[in-house]
Amino acid sequence: GAAAGGADLHYTSTVPTGAGLSSSAALEVVTATALNELYGLGLEPLRIAQLCQRAENDFVGVPCGIMDQTASACCADGHALFLDTRELALRQVPFDLAAEGLRLLVVDTRVKHELGDGAYANRRAACEAGARALGVPALRDVAYERLEDALATLAGDETLVRRVRHVVTENRRVEEVIERLDAGATRSIGPILTAGHASCRDDFEISCAELDLVVETADAAGALGARMTGGGFGGSAIVLVEEADAESVGKAVTEAFAAAGYRAPRIFPAVPSAGARRLA
Repeated sequence: GAAAGGADLHYTSTVPTGAGLSSSAALEVVTATALNELYGLGLEPLRIAQLCQRAENDFVGVPCGIMDQTASACCADGHALFLDTRELALRQVPFDLAAEGLRLLVVDTRVKHELGDGAYANRRAACEAGARALGVPALRDVAYERLEDALATLAGDETLVRRVRHVVTENRRVEEVIERLDAGATRSIGPILTAGHASCRDDFEISCAELDLVVETADAAGALGARMTGGGFGGSAIVLVEEADAESVGKAVTEAFAAAGYRAPRIFPAVPSAGARRLA
């Protein structure tokens, strides 16, 4: 409904496409931000994120949530974004890695397996089926403390049991990470990252051999923790390391890929930074 006209746009980016790093959301948000400035639409960052999600849902046909677009539009330097996707409440949580002598490495496996085609919609449908079976609006309404009771209700459908267990425990892991970041205990989130990967691999079943190899190798080489990120079946993993260990951990992962006969991964540091902003 915004009165935007046309534009000739040229894009340049350091975000690799197809790597599970939300390059599509970045493209949507930077386009909307440019048009917002060009035509003086006065749209706030969160509203831009909502419109970009609608573009995915209604025009592309991908039933995605709003996390990626909100991150691209609303993140702040040196912080992680804590997002409640139901209430659209945002909180910036201190996550200044450089100040603590830490690095967050991104390992782009440079693979994308066909198994991932349509998998997002399938996983979403399973989550919705689990919520219906439990009589709740969404799986976020299943209390972590009552998880075993919920899983007992689903006994007999092992797929739903695994999907529900992943979502409920993953939400709890998010809460634990935020609690530790708020307390300044950044290093202690490492094992939570690794536990999250195990859940993605075993219960949500969206990992792959290359991602598993990254996590296993990085942890064995001294990383504080690691996990896949993005939609899965390829793409990238993130690895939390001491700054002094970044090079050796990256080298171990690269050597492990070579030994397995995989294409060399792309490894680079990610710095918590601001979302889309006006360019003078």
